[in-house]
Amino acid sequence: MELKSNLKGDDLYIYLSGELDEHSVSSVREKADRMIDDNAGLSRAVFNLAGVKFMDSTGIGFLIGRYKKLKKYGMGMYLENPNTGADKILELSGIYTLMPKI
Repeated sequence: MELKSNLKGDDLYIYLSGELDEHSVSSVREKADRMIDDNAGLSRAVFNLAGVKFMDSTGIGFLIGRYKKLKKYGMGMYLENPNTGADKILELSGIYTLMPKI
């Protein structure tokens, strides 16, 4: 799993690529949390999922954890460009009620 970030105006964009599962989530969690901490006070964080090839329930847990962290900073969280498989998982789990797809 690879993680990159980019600032666009008052938004933090976090780009994920690879597999978001039990084997990769711990290292990605630390990097994402550091990016969020370093950019606290921005308007929102957008997680771009275009490069995510596979995601299981651990990936959903990762997203919920980042949502809670961002909420403490008063930042919104949004998801963009999930592939068809991830989109189905996210839709069925109800994640889009917390973090809308843009």
